[in-house]
Amino acid sequence: MLISQVTSLQSIPDMAVDPSAPSEAVEPIAQRNDSLPDINALFAPIRPGLRQVEAKLRAVDSTLFAPLAEAFLTLIGSGGKRLRPALALLSAEFNGPMQGSARYQAVIALAASVEMLHTATLVHDDVIDGALLRRGAPTLNARWSGVSTVLAGNYLFGTAAHFSAETGNMRVIRLFSDTLHTIVDGELRQLKDRYNFSQPRENYYQRIYAKTASLFCAATQGAAILSQLPEERINDLRQFGYNFGMAFQIIDDILDFTGDDETLGKPAGSDLHQGTLTLPFFHYLQQHPDPERLLETLEEAQREADSGNQAIWDETIAALVHDLRNSPAVEAAREEARLFLSRAVENLSALPDNAYRNSLLGLCEFVVKRTY
Repeated sequence: MLISQVTSLQSIPDMAVDPSAPSEAVEPIAQRNDSLPDINALFAPIRPGLRQVEAKLRAVDSTLFAPLAEAFLTLIGSGGKRLRPALALLSAEFNGPMQGSARYQAVIALAASVEMLHTATLVHDDVIDGALLRRGAPTLNARWSGVSTVLAGNYLFGTAAHFSAETGNMRVIRLFSDTLHTIVDGELRQLKDRYNFSQPRENYYQRIYAKTASLFCAATQGAAILSQLPEERINDLRQFGYNFGMAFQIIDDILDFTGDDETLGKPAGSDLHQGTLTLPFFHYLQQHPDPERLLETLEEAQREADSGNQAIWDETIAALVHDLRNSPAVEAAREEARLFLSRAVENLSALPDNAYRNSLLGLCEFVVKRTY
């Protein structure tokens, strides 16, 4: 089942299909063992570059007034996994060595731009969601007014754009602009679909491409452009970013149901509680013996919440989360993530067999096994 194209945006990559459809060419990625790959070891070939990206990000605070600088350094310090800049740095090394070359600073600028753009989207997400915690720490939204937090996010968007301009490559700058357009479109679509329990599953794939995978595409495609790879290999790395990013978000959405407050930094089922439907829910609905009654129950509970009876909604979601996390829906969603990652592995097959490709392959395994 093809996902319909998003009008007026850059096209979703060719692999944007319903991964539950049969595929003869691609098998789900195999589980080699139960251990989680060491992400620090996978980042080892690009560690000097990551240090430069980190320094570039942290240097921004010197241009800010004190309250924003403090908040920004807290955001950067929480860090996450730095997957997006890592993918950019790794993807740049398939057409001769970039590290140590005069062109490497353009790759550093690209890597910093995608991470800064990601950070800016988190700030705005927290305003939209009314989130007070992220990774267990207070958000800007918890400490500042909504207007101030939006302006802080806008500043970070501007800084990300400045970094992209530092690449000096008009194609990369246009890619950054298209990606920002796509991300905002995804946010608008998510707002439109909130509490729409009858929406088609295709809406989910469009949304996570726009909000998540598009930024991974920008990292890998942009780096391939800067390293002057042939167009076919540039497309391979864009497709890799797409498939990797889709799998990453699906695993995130699984963890939203299966994690706990300590690992998530928020209650399990938070997305569903806020009316955002994710892949585990769609599988749960598909497998439910009476899906129409389930939808009616959710709609009734939401009407009660709108009337001021929030407790009914909270209880309904808590019961659904309990049932879902113990249902086959979790493994069904995980199998889709594995299929996307198998496609990502296939996207790398024509690239040189070097340490950077090995790290990209290892990150595929890391993503599907991660618990945080």
